[in-house]
Amino acid sequence: MTATPAPLAPRTRAFAAALKRLSTPVEEATDHAALRAQRDRLMKSPAGRLVFGRTSRRVRTEEIEIPLKGRTLRALVHRPFGVGGARPVVVNFHGGGWVQGSPEQSAWAASHVAAGTGAVVISPSYRLAPEHPYPAAVDDTWEALGWIVDHADRLDVDTSRLAVMGDSAGGNLAAVAAQRAVREGGPRLRAQVLIYPAVEMYETFASELRMPDEPVLTSKNMKAFVHLYLGDAYGTTDPLASPLRAESFDGLAPAFILTADHDPLLDNGVHYREALQRAGVPVRYREYPASIHGFLSLPGVVPAANEAVSDIIDFVAARVVLAS
Repeated sequence: MTATPAPLAPRTRAFAAALKRLSTPVEEATDHAALRAQRDRLMKSPAGRLVFGRTSRRVRTEEIEIPLKGRTLRALVHRPFGVGGARPVVVNFHGGGWVQGSPEQSAWAASHVAAGTGAVVISPSYRLAPEHPYPAAVDDTWEALGWIVDHADRLDVDTSRLAVMGDSAGGNLAAVAAQRAVREGGPRLRAQVLIYPAVEMYETFASELRMPDEPVLTSKNMKAFVHLYLGDAYGTTDPLASPLRAESFDGLAPAFILTADHDPLLDNGVHYREALQRAGVPVRYREYPASIHGFLSLPGVVPAANEAVSDIIDFVAARVVLAS
């Protein structure tokens, strides 16, 4: 863990200043649907495309529907060109504090992982709080994973080579899915990629005390997201909410945990790495310098995003695509 974060790049500082001036903190928001719509418009704008990046030209991206009991989720499927047969599959869960975000938010990273590995990356949506509090997101992502496995032939994917991936709140949901896959007898995962994951709902770790007011995510934001997500379940110690609180980490899929040095959530990743290592789970860990929370969705303003995607490609290729 880096004691003193590396200086941010000028474009990262400029983005952070603009974000602070123009955005409404989640703890002050009253209309979350309006904030989501505003965020979607920004992502689709010319300036937003520069910040959030574009999908890789080496993949075909299509939208599908995932019908579940009583609801239908949509998902983006990133399928690489030039490869045949049933491909390995990575199921990717977007971030946004369980309150914001969409599959489009992580499309840059997801599509480049698909292009770089030859795997299909499927990014399902899930219901968002506060309209749909915990455990709605847990249920949706777990059932979406099951649906993908059950419909492997239709999707032309090889679910014997299956991984989960997620960033921030999505990293939480990916970690939960990886634990459930062991506890509930499948599906078998080859790997889990946890990008600055939120794995503990309540504890204030040293990184949050040290960096309470970093760009994109502050300590106040973190607490507000947790309250909005958990709703009436606030106070639960269930590992479905806080995967760091699991009784056992034995047998979990090999993990790649990525963190950012300007992120109050940093120590969530550090503590989860330590928990997995104590259980004998293979873990690759990297903290990216001069990086802010959410940087893998911000390739236009955080230079480390490209390096992090390359690292994920290497990990997924070795653990999933080339796995025997």
